[in-house]
Amino acid sequence: MNEFGKVIKERRLSLSITQRELAALAGIGINTLTKIERGEANPSLAVIDKIFNTLGLEVEIKIKDAHS
Repeated sequence: MNEFGKVIKERRLSLSITQRELAALAGIGINTLTKIERGEANPSLAVIDKIFNTLGLEVEIKIKDAHS
């Protein structure tokens, strides 16, 4: 989950959006967003989807190579 938090924070900062603004735009709690960015939360896919949609990001799911 730490990787999601890092991506979210970097994108948010690049867009000059505060945590409070992003939380409001995405319809999630500020405490939830703060914990996600710190890697302290285990957000649902629905929450990640809300944040990523707000930031113009997308989640890509791949099938793992059986030989890895």
